[in-house]
Amino acid sequence: MAVFTPVSDDQARAFVGGYPAAGEFVSLHAIAEGVENTNYRLETTSGRFVLTLFEGRTDAASLPFCLGLTDHLGAAGYPAARPLRDRNGQWIGELNGRPAAVVEWLSGAWLREPSPDEVARAGAALARFHLSARRFAGRRANPVGPLVWKVLLDRSASGAATAEDRQLVADCRQALERIGDPFTDDLPSGAIHADYFPDNVLFEGGQVSGVIDVYFGCDGPFAYDLAIALTAWGFDGEGHEIPGAVEAFRRGYESVRLLTWTEEKALPLLGEAAALRFTLTRLHDRIFHDPTKLVTPKDPAAFFRRTAYWRVTEAA
Repeated sequence: MAVFTPVSDDQARAFVGGYPAAGEFVSLHAIAEGVENTNYRLETTSGRFVLTLFEGRTDAASLPFCLGLTDHLGAAGYPAARPLRDRNGQWIGELNGRPAAVVEWLSGAWLREPSPDEVARAGAALARFHLSARRFAGRRANPVGPLVWKVLLDRSASGAATAEDRQLVADCRQALERIGDPFTDDLPSGAIHADYFPDNVLFEGGQVSGVIDVYFGCDGPFAYDLAIALTAWGFDGEGHEIPGAVEAFRRGYESVRLLTWTEEKALPLLGEAAALRFTLTRLHDRIFHDPTKLVTPKDPAAFFRRTAYWRVTEAA
C-alpha cells in the first residue's frame, strides 16, 4: 500500500481549503497503488480528486516541470490530470512536511491483462503524449539516468546481504559496463513520461481514458520512453515475454508516430538500458526496504530477465 505519510481528515480539510476549485472537504481514502508517493482519493463537494504528497525520490524542485507538463497536456486535450491552483495561484503546497498537490481524478482503471488491441491503444497514446508535449517549454534532466544507475548499483552492492542480491548486483554491473551511456544526440527528443507502465494508463470502455503519474517525466529520447514502455507492457510479472505484446505496442505507437532509422537502430540497447534502470531501482528498494512503510518492494529479478530479450533483438 503506497501510503508513506499519514494524513488525517482534519489535516486534509485544512489543506484543501486553500484550493478554491476543489470545493469543501467530504472524505479521504488511501490509494493502494504505486511505490513512490503518498496518494489519497479526495472526495469534495465539487467532485473527486487525487491528493498527492511527494516523497523523497520526487525532487521538489522538479514538481513545476511535472505538474506543468500534465497541465500542458490536459489543456491540449490529452487525457492527463491537470493540477489545481491554490489561492495564490500555485500548484504546490505543503502538507505534513511534504510538498503536496491536488490534481484532477481521471476515470477508468488500469488493466492487469490487456488484450492486443488495448496494448496497441496504449502504444498510440504514448505517441500522442510525445506529439502533444512538443511545445512544452519546461526542462528537466533525467532524474534516473546513467550516472544514477551507477550510484544505485554501488549502494546496492554495499548493502547486499543475500546470495541472490549479490548475484544480481554482479549481473547488473556486467550489464552496466556493456551498456555504458546509451543516449546519443541524434535521437529525437523532448518531454517523456519515463514510467509508462500498465498501472499508469487507465482504460474505460476499451479506450485509454487517462495517463497518470508523470513524476519521473523529463527531457529524453522518445525511443527511450518507448523502450521503457515496451519493457513494461511486453512481459509478464515474472519477466517472460508475452507473445505479440511488444509488436502490438509498437504497431499502436507507429500508427501515430513513425520511428526514424536512428531510433530503430538504437531501440534494442535502449530496451536493455530500460530493463537495467528498473532492475536497479527495485533492487535498491528491496535491499534498503523500511519495514515500517506500508509498501511491498517489487522483485528486481523479474525486470533483469528482460535484458536477455533485448540482447537477442540487438544481435538479430
